[in-house]
Amino acid sequence: MLRSFLIEPLEQAEQERATGVSKSAIVVLLSAPFLLTLREYALVGGDGWEWLALLQAHTPAWCAPLWSMLTAAENRRLTELGFWALVQVVSSLVLPALIVKFVLRARLSDYGLKLRGAGRYWWVYLGMYLVMLPVVLAISTTAEFQATYPFYQPAPGEPLWPRFCLWQVAYAMQFVSLEFFFRGYLIHGTKRALGAYCILVMTIPYCMIHYGKPLPEVLGSIGAGVVLGFMSLKLRSIWLGAALHIAVAVTMDLAALWQEAR
Repeated sequence: MLRSFLIEPLEQAEQERATGVSKSAIVVLLSAPFLLTLREYALVGGDGWEWLALLQAHTPAWCAPLWSMLTAAENRRLTELGFWALVQVVSSLVLPALIVKFVLRARLSDYGLKLRGAGRYWWVYLGMYLVMLPVVLAISTTAEFQATYPFYQPAPGEPLWPRFCLWQVAYAMQFVSLEFFFRGYLIHGTKRALGAYCILVMTIPYCMIHYGKPLPEVLGSIGAGVVLGFMSLKLRSIWLGAALHIAVAVTMDLAALWQEAR
């Protein structure tokens, strides 16, 4: 049982390793640093308003009410975070997906977006969530955690609907993009060249994107990267990994709000 679950997927990845040059690995490993740089630096030096102003200047007049709503004082923070989430989606999902389709000429289902069989080992992901739950509740009491989460901080007396809930939708899309990039694009784009070692290679940049967050979260990303990478390699799907990420993130935000309300 243990062998079939843990060892056989790794052995299969090694058996499927290509003997010659892997075009997909070259393309993925060359494009990944540029996509990560775009993800990290698109908003450096500002909060996105420069880009939003550029977009506003090139939209037709009938878009004026939309821009008035986005730039209203009560919506500015949500607009900033929404634009941040958009940058993550473009750099981690849209552009890699275009590379898969039009450069590698491959199916997105072969890069982790396969739905069939995605829920086969749902109990593994549920177990991971249950392990994380007490950890999240424990660290939610720290000042560092409360200073970081939630990214969208409701004003005193502000209801969770609509702004906080809208932010959670954008936040969730960001996590789908994150899972596709790391557990889809990097894992399935390099496994023919690296075999099972693609999991470890992917975990390095995945840990590094957490720099600047609370130390327990950074350290936890190493274990999470290995486990989620293994499950994506085994299931050839990222969907439950994305669901787990979203569930933990929502729990973290609600835990932070609960601590502040106490």
